[in-house]
Amino acid sequence: MKTEQIQIYEFTVFSGRNIYSHRPVIKMVVNIGKYGEIPTNEIPGFNKKLLELFPGLKTNCCSLGYEGGFVQRLREGTYMAHVLEHVILEMQYMLGYQVSFGKTRAVSENDVYSLAYEYQNEVCGQECGKAAVFILNQLLAGEEVAIEQFFDYLKKISLEAELGPSTSAIVDEAKRRGIPITRIGNESLVRLGYGKHSRLIESTLTDATSCISADISCNKQLTKFLLNENKIPVPFGKIVYSEISALMVADQIGTPVVIKPFDGNQGKGVHLCLKNEKEIKEAFRDAAKYSKGIIVEKYVSGRDFRILVVGGKVRAVSERLPASVIGDGVHTVRELVGITNQDPDRGEQHEKPLTKICLDSVAESILAKNGMSAEFIPEQGQEVILRENANLSTGGTAVDCTDIIHPENIEIAEKAAATIGLDIAGIDVVSENISESILDTGGAVVEVNTAPGIRMHLYPSKGTPRSVDRDIVNMLFPDENSMRFPIVSVTGTNGKTTVVRLIQHILSLTGKTVGMTSTSGTFVGNKCVCRGDNSGPRSARSLLSNKAVEAAVLETARGGIVREGLGYDLADVGVITNITEDHLGIDGVDTLEDLAFIKSLVVEAVKKEGAAVLNAEDAMTPYILNRVKVRTVLFSKDTDAIKPYYALGRIFVFQHKGKIQIQDGPVLQDVVPVEEIPITVHGMIECNIENALAATSALYALGVPIDIIRAGLKSFTDNTGRFHLFALHGIRVLLDYGHNPAGYEKAIQVCKKLGGNALAGVIGVPGDRMDRAVKAVGKQCAQAFDRLYIKEDRDLRGRKSGEIAGILYHTVMEENFPKGAVKLIEDELEALKSAIEDAKEDDLIVAFYEKFEPLKDYLESVGAVAVDPMEIEQAVRQKVQASGR
Repeated sequence: MKTEQIQIYEFTVFSGRNIYSHRPVIKMVVNIGKYGEIPTNEIPGFNKKLLELFPGLKTNCCSLGYEGGFVQRLREGTYMAHVLEHVILEMQYMLGYQVSFGKTRAVSENDVYSLAYEYQNEVCGQECGKAAVFILNQLLAGEEVAIEQFFDYLKKISLEAELGPSTSAIVDEAKRRGIPITRIGNESLVRLGYGKHSRLIESTLTDATSCISADISCNKQLTKFLLNENKIPVPFGKIVYSEISALMVADQIGTPVVIKPFDGNQGKGVHLCLKNEKEIKEAFRDAAKYSKGIIVEKYVSGRDFRILVVGGKVRAVSERLPASVIGDGVHTVRELVGITNQDPDRGEQHEKPLTKICLDSVAESILAKNGMSAEFIPEQGQEVILRENANLSTGGTAVDCTDIIHPENIEIAEKAAATIGLDIAGIDVVSENISESILDTGGAVVEVNTAPGIRMHLYPSKGTPRSVDRDIVNMLFPDENSMRFPIVSVTGTNGKTTVVRLIQHILSLTGKTVGMTSTSGTFVGNKCVCRGDNSGPRSARSLLSNKAVEAAVLETARGGIVREGLGYDLADVGVITNITEDHLGIDGVDTLEDLAFIKSLVVEAVKKEGAAVLNAEDAMTPYILNRVKVRTVLFSKDTDAIKPYYALGRIFVFQHKGKIQIQDGPVLQDVVPVEEIPITVHGMIECNIENALAATSALYALGVPIDIIRAGLKSFTDNTGRFHLFALHGIRVLLDYGHNPAGYEKAIQVCKKLGGNALAGVIGVPGDRMDRAVKAVGKQCAQAFDRLYIKEDRDLRGRKSGEIAGILYHTVMEENFPKGAVKLIEDELEALKSAIEDAKEDDLIVAFYEKFEPLKDYLESVGAVAVDPMEIEQAVRQKVQASGR
């Protein structure tokens, strides 16, 4: 029975580049129930009500490409999933987010749809999705919709989820320089860059700020002690814990005094120029709301200045003015506050250059102190002060004074920041004139702030804006090397793991600590830091956060791309080894073109100065080339395969007369003879020739010198789990990760070259392959092997127990394979043991494993010895000579 309402099934957030868009998107799966059969033009009054609620939809182009296109679709009749997509985007747009991408498609015939829509604020994006479903359901039920209430809520939660203004400014500057950004959690903690040179920031607090320095700056009395010790003028004062003590200290140092929390921030609980017992008591009670310890210090008269020190240098100076309104002789203070707050530059919190003035109890207390109230009508031009502190967070304004600060004040500010140990500091100075030395005028440093806000410098109410966000990024990333982090991303059907291992090995010869993710684990240098299949985006993100890593090589599997997108922003080089039939019939991927579309994201997400590496022999390469926007390197074992691409002016890496060569324009360079590359076993393992060509292409595109590429290809021997040969009591056992028809074909080719008395196969196929792929493997094995041991993976991947093994068995039987020469043993290790028990002298067993380690451990436990790759070809030659051929 079809549902009466739209129902949400799931949300998936793609925070990076993904198969839907190069911008962040949310995928929402919904069931639209009976409205899968009812178009909008058949729902009475729906179109009219929808456009009344969301008038912006009238100008929406939709897929028709012209203004009003969506309205035309409504009138012609479109379906509710499509409407939902546009409403979600419109709601985000109404909240101030510039989003436009959306895509809707049917998931099944049961009215289930997948909507992918762009977002900029993740919380806002998800909540708009929920709210849009609720609103449409109300409209369809003929109920009234209180749209204002929805938007009040959405504005609030969107604002709470935004980065703070200082963090946003720094992030935007980093983006302009191509520095990748990773938000950590839902607060304002952000990682800039990757690996060794990555930096953490939260507002203007950086990972270089020690806990001690931060604690000192929060302890105002301790800060004053250290500044005074370093001959920096500070107001005299003491810390107290009771009203009576506050009165006693005020009496000792003489009024007027200042009272403030010893560990406060944002001007909370700060009271200036207190002259009598009543004011002191009231101020103490308010300050005590924010801290147990209260500072009572001598009031220094003068104007309030903030000096920003970044990296030991003064970068900006602002005079801070407290929240106030100017009378016009007509309006009350309350009305003037309302008028002032209509300024588009004022926001609720920190989202705008200025913050709205709050006429709260603090403001009313200050008004009362000056003989006024919120209903008082000030005269024309009369300034009414509403705060004693001048913080922007309480509605204050700022005037830039950077060009007029006295040199001695600069020295004092820089010395104050160094004394506390802060790389970024806000030095608060009270002085009658910042252009005169406070040593001469009696001014003082009243605070040193960790994580100072930078809105006042970026957007002063008067004066020149200062690009302090640029100064901060310059400090965090002082040169080009600190910003550059080489990334190579490798995808394809076969050969990915070998290619990333080769690239990691050779790139490490340049002196860098190279991280690698792969199906065999995550590695930093030669150390495995996480075992298992780590070819997805989460593993990539984890590696890129590792401070030991100076470059990364990432195996990027199809499944991770589909489920979560890429785990990085842009690579320097993207590699696609090949596209063959694998994983079809999963996640809506039914054809080779579908698979190529997904994997092409790896070569699309490349820096503009980067490169894409493609296999010239692969049938899908022409399709992928149309999606590539950067320079391309094409590789091939067969020089004939690259001829059709000559006119395109690409870089070519190929095998010719037994050598790997590079053709870059008119320059032809020899790299290395194939027979000197150990993993090719003197050219016998052809797929590893392809892998060597792919790796060479990526490294050349990355700018690695030819001599280092040559040395790396010749010295790489540890290709664990790939064509891994063991000798055991006169028989040989080959372990390989063939898991699709192409992988089996390459392994069978190698086995034929290795020869032997009889060839036995321990075979299986992962459960997420289509039946036709499983049957194709069965046919290959029936034709190639003398004995077969059919096993099954422990991870069934959605199949029933015995299902894959059954398909293989029946296929083999249909190929007239001798019934007595095949055994069905579902456990992988037991199947290998059986094959070894049945083996005779000089037999070769090849096991296509799911888990390498258990099989390797077993072989070693029974005395098997790994065969050096360079010895294999010699053994083959000896067999040929012994046979007289």
